[in-house]
Amino acid sequence: MRPSPTPRSPRSPRALRAAATAAAALALAATGAPAQAQPQEPERAAACAADGFCEDFESQTGGQPSGRWAVTYPDCSGTGTAAIDTTTAHTGGRSLRIDGGQGYCNHVFAATSLDDLPAGSDVYVRFWVRHTTALPGQHVTFLTMQDAADQGRDLRMGGQNGRLQWNRESDDATLPEQSPAGVALSEPLPTGTWACVEYRIDPGAGLLDTWLDGDPVTGLTVDGVPTHDIDGQWLNRTWRPDPTDLRLGWESYGEGTDTLWYDDIAVGTTRTGC
Repeated sequence: MRPSPTPRSPRSPRALRAAATAAAALALAATGAPAQAQPQEPERAAACAADGFCEDFESQTGGQPSGRWAVTYPDCSGTGTAAIDTTTAHTGGRSLRIDGGQGYCNHVFAATSLDDLPAGSDVYVRFWVRHTTALPGQHVTFLTMQDAADQGRDLRMGGQNGRLQWNRESDDATLPEQSPAGVALSEPLPTGTWACVEYRIDPGAGLLDTWLDGDPVTGLTVDGVPTHDIDGQWLNRTWRPDPTDLRLGWESYGEGTDTLWYDDIAVGTTRTGC
């Protein structure tokens, strides 16, 4: 499989916390008394690349996403809603909240253009997501990108059989293949906590890498060499995507309701990291 690129990111909050713990232990050893606890800074997302855009929703002042974001209901709408939430955030005091409904016609997204990126460049996307309900057995989607090279059909990220998957709308190809072995090579999306999801699309070579909390996900990788249970179905045809937008939200094709929060989004041509 294609090796994953090395992230260019500052020391993680986990590393900083470990360093602080070590310093406290040294102080205890030197004085025989516990070191005075220092106030902890809030956990912050890694810096954004200069050749794209970042979004932490802190500049949003209304109840509905605005500015570069527009609420859309692709194909049809139902009970799903998109709003700016001031009660739950990864950093700061605001996030994008999606209340996703159940049923084939429950589609709702907050969408933004990718015009910031140079044409034909690699696309790296990093976002933090928190949700309340485990991914269901049936297919659901929580992120889409319109693919201008695929008749405007969507490249979709979501879940099936309880684990993360990519899906190509035009031919319904899945990554990984939905065999027991393929599903086992993906990961569930944790509930009740913030998770860092990253992916990279190489349009020229038709490659795709995906990370969850900084770790590569084998089943969500297209490396150009068909591998049974992973990308064999995906590579049945030539795939050279041209994504034109980014949409965060919820599509249910049968069962599946969820409440999701998105925050600290970074889009660029290099990997930001978590």
